[in-house]
Amino acid sequence: MIEYVVPGNIDDRILRRGADLLTAGGLLALPTDTSWSVVCSITARGGVKRLKELSAEREERHFTLLCGRISQFGEFCSMDNTRFRLIKQLTPGPYVFILKTLLGTEKKLGLRRKEIGLRIPDHPVPLALIGKAGAPLYSITAKRSLISDGNRQDAAPARDGDFPVILEEELFEEGWELEALDGIDLILDSGEERQRVCSSILDMSDGEVRLLRAGAGPWPV
Repeated sequence: MIEYVVPGNIDDRILRRGADLLTAGGLLALPTDTSWSVVCSITARGGVKRLKELSAEREERHFTLLCGRISQFGEFCSMDNTRFRLIKQLTPGPYVFILKTLLGTEKKLGLRRKEIGLRIPDHPVPLALIGKAGAPLYSITAKRSLISDGNRQDAAPARDGDFPVILEEELFEEGWELEALDGIDLILDSGEERQRVCSSILDMSDGEVRLLRAGAGPWPV
């Protein structure tokens, strides 16, 4: 089901409904400052399970924590002053930051890796939903290969550096297109055509900052 929202004046009743669905283990689709994302609550194990089943990805680097502010990064990851300043400079914006997790984060989020990707999108819809939900959202990029038509691609994807490339034609532009995805409980549609582009991924987990995937965010800055 689609709910249409005005980005600068989002109906609180719709936000509350979205937050309640997330708490109950639901999946929502929403716009970001790049393409569309599918999200669940990090506190709902059923939602995380459903999101992983939808994505069919074993590699946890395909999943990102959408946060509303940098202070939420500190709940899951360690940052020195240099990394903090760079993240502050680039947020909100089209960047995913790979950081080392704090002790206990893997168990808390059910991770098998000691790194996680985090980002603060520059779009009012996900930021408002994060605020209403009271916690970051676990997310994947919405793409056409998630449609259950029996035609998932098994061939190895093209790669940009260390990270698989999501081709432009794989991404959605308008909210109604996401109705083809199975298991989405609600689509929050701001009525805008989204860019068919992904975020840039910066690995900040060790030593020098390294670009894993070039995207909408320029690097170096």
